[in-house]
Amino acid sequence: MSRTHQEIFERYVHAGPISRDPDAVAALFTPDGVFEAPLLPAGHALPRRLSGREEIRTGIGAFHHHPAFQGAVDLARSRYVLHETADPDVFIVETDTAFVAAGEISLVQIFRIRDGEIALMRDYFAA
Repeated sequence: MSRTHQEIFERYVHAGPISRDPDAVAALFTPDGVFEAPLLPAGHALPRRLSGREEIRTGIGAFHHHPAFQGAVDLARSRYVLHETADPDVFIVETDTAFVAAGEISLVQIFRIRDGEIALMRDYFAA
């Protein structure tokens, strides 16, 4: 079944920031999928690069369980804009995520899709 870019992004957000389910996040990627967060400093709780579902599951799981990153997302105040590109396998999302307790983070994510799964996702945010 082919998913739209909107559906892929919404599934990613639900699996990650909302549900914090590393198994669900990893399942969205191709078996050889890659997650990159190139702006993160060395030694951050989330590695800059995770390759393959198992590394993604482990790395995202550790990140989501780190006490500094456990604020609940405020869906009513969060917003995003999804941009289609000339390449049908690539889309870009600008996101402003608000948290219930306080604070907001702005980021840009670039998704490359293969057969309805994420082959590469670059998450540009600074923590």
